[in-house]
Amino acid sequence: MSDLVVGIDLGGTNMQLGVVDASGAIISQLKKKTRANKGTDVLFERLVDAIKCVCEEGGVTPAQVGGVGLAIAAAVDHENGVLLDAPNLGWRDFPIERELVERLQTPVAVENDVNAAVLGELHYGAIKGEREALGVWVGTGVGGAIILDGELHRGGFGTAGEIGHITLFPRAAKGLRKLEDICSRTAVVRRLAQLAPTHKTVLHELSDGDVASVRSSIIAKAYKSGDELTCSVVHDAAELLGIGISSAVTLLSVPVVLLGGGLTEAIGEPYVEHVRTTVREFAFPASLEKVRVVASTLEEKAGILGAAMTLRRKLDGAD
Repeated sequence: MSDLVVGIDLGGTNMQLGVVDASGAIISQLKKKTRANKGTDVLFERLVDAIKCVCEEGGVTPAQVGGVGLAIAAAVDHENGVLLDAPNLGWRDFPIERELVERLQTPVAVENDVNAAVLGELHYGAIKGEREALGVWVGTGVGGAIILDGELHRGGFGTAGEIGHITLFPRAAKGLRKLEDICSRTAVVRRLAQLAPTHKTVLHELSDGDVASVRSSIIAKAYKSGDELTCSVVHDAAELLGIGISSAVTLLSVPVVLLGGGLTEAIGEPYVEHVRTTVREFAFPASLEKVRVVASTLEEKAGILGAAMTLRRKLDGAD
């Protein structure tokens, strides 16, 4: 196998790609919009083109790398390379590994995006060396990953960690029941757009009047300016996220929670602190108030590195 592989973090909004060497150094890196709404064929064209571009930036061709590791926002059958359910991309029971191998003629390994990101952080980042941890990523949706005995825990059905799909409000309207329905960046934007017409907020100016389309960077800018509406909505979402995480901490008794994703990275420590306070308040027993809640240090590189490691582990027979 070549010392170089391509790691890809394919999200509902963006794709991040990197050529990664055996030491975990990213030789070249590229970011592109996913454009999932354009359909499967367009997405694959963009993906293949992005692989060629990131390899070119790294001074190699796709044929000279050892393969492609793909981290994707979906419930994944890791062993068979099948996307069981990718709501942000509109795929269900989709054999993405086979499709990519046919197009690229190179080995491919597929992993859930948060599993991959937490794997990257476990080996190179904020939770390096930890034996037990829970990872929670807040972006377009809310995803999770579990580390037990120093390894990813997949569970009997292979999909463990999907904390975003925990139901908080079963009798609420559809789309407002699950953790990611009310705590993701998508949910925060929806709530801000609902309230902005009747509130004084800097979001009108920052978004040129289109609050419904703001990204994490704009939310963070409004938050850091002290905008009352933005702070209120973000704090509510962070508190509810903390309540959901506290249930998982109570269940698993993990000593550390790792937060990542676009919203976490954009707002930073104030957001982490709100989640941390709530987790410690609601986790049981009282000794769990010692749980550490920390932010990703690799940020957007975590998924790339974890995806690359997923491929290496597969080719080495370790996974």
